Amino acid sequence: MAEVQLKNIKKVYPFISGEQKKSKKKKKDEPEKKKSNLQITDEGVVAVQQFSLDIKDKEFIVLVGPSGCGKSTTLRMVAGLEEISGGELIIDGKVMNDVAPKDRDIAMVFQNYALYPHMTVYDNMAFSLKLRHTPKDEIDRKVREAAEILDITQYLERKPKALSGGQRQRVAIGRAIVRAPKVMLMDEPLSNLDAKLRNEMRAEIIKLRQRIDTTFMYVTHDQTEAMTLGDRIVIMKDGYIQQIGTPQEVFNHPSNLFVAGFIGMPVMNFFDAQLEEQNGKYFVDLNGYRVELSEDKEARLKAKGVKSQAITLGVRPDHTDVAKNGVSGVVEVAEMMGSSVHLHVNSNGRDVIIIVPTQDLKESYAIGDTIHFSFNGNVAHVFSKENDKNLEF
Repeated sequence: MAEVQLKNIKKVYPFISGEQKKSKKKKKDEPEKKKSNLQITDEGVVAVQQFSLDIKDKEFIVLVGPSGCGKSTTLRMVAGLEEISGGELIIDGKVMNDVAPKDRDIAMVFQNYALYPHMTVYDNMAFSLKLRHTPKDEIDRKVREAAEILDITQYLERKPKALSGGQRQRVAIGRAIVRAPKVMLMDEPLSNLDAKLRNEMRAEIIKLRQRIDTTFMYVTHDQTEAMTLGDRIVIMKDGYIQQIGTPQEVFNHPSNLFVAGFIGMPVMNFFDAQLEEQNGKYFVDLNGYRVELSEDKEARLKAKGVKSQAITLGVRPDHTDVAKNGVSGVVEVAEMMGSSVHLHVNSNGRDVIIIVPTQDLKESYAIGDTIHFSFNGNVAHVFSKENDKNLEF
């Protein structure tokens, strides 16, 4: 239905009158109080900066990141609910910066449902079509088709207060899709639901995506949602894009320490280690445990001319194995998770998580046990100590 381009988008919230003057009254030696990680300039607080993204027709893009990173602000700029401070928003070849929200042919699903409490489910879903003076028979057809897709036909005559959270969110999605918008925007639509309902609604959104021809932009702070829903993921921090890629790309090849620590559950293990280059071969040395990196990693490091240096080594818990020889550590916690055991091991003052599948358990692990762990060269990620970037890319 639509291609969306964001070209060097920027959002600055100007200072409230007098706010900038107050901030200048700070005493010379007084330490600066950092209220947030967002950049503060003479113009104001920069919430989004240098945001560039090309979204293909019918693509499902997920913006993910911690609270305050600028993802919802970006979505609201696309919707027209926030003014764009700089850059261009283009939908289907037309610049939309100054186009009114109602004329952008987009629909938005909010976190808090935003349903009219005095209207029935049917009337909530039909409301936008009535405003467009759509014929009654067409309204009825579209509402009932959407209700069928979302399995809420039996609730059409109820009021929102008589529905569960998951049912209300289905109604909110139905209200959006009856308009057949070019772009569907979703701002953390599942965050108010419990874990079981979130899983169910994730599956419903995946099915919905197959049945309607539209382009999706979806905002979440939940990496599980990002990994399962998105064709591509945009990872944000402090108003900047950190990495754009498919779920597999950002998981296997994180561009920096932030992405490596944000994507993946449990979080990646990090170590202070040494990268050694010898005759075109690359090794990582962790407390005397030496592993040669895989050929593809060596090729990328060689192409970039990376030399021996101190690094931050990253290895995911599922790629860390209990072994007879390797790096030693002391078991502090053993969590039985059903299909696996998560061992929290103290190794040289660092908390290391090792995931052991229950079918591979050869012994039980007690608190205080000394064990050894190892990893292979194809799963080792090497990050610069200077700028936190992945040295391979």
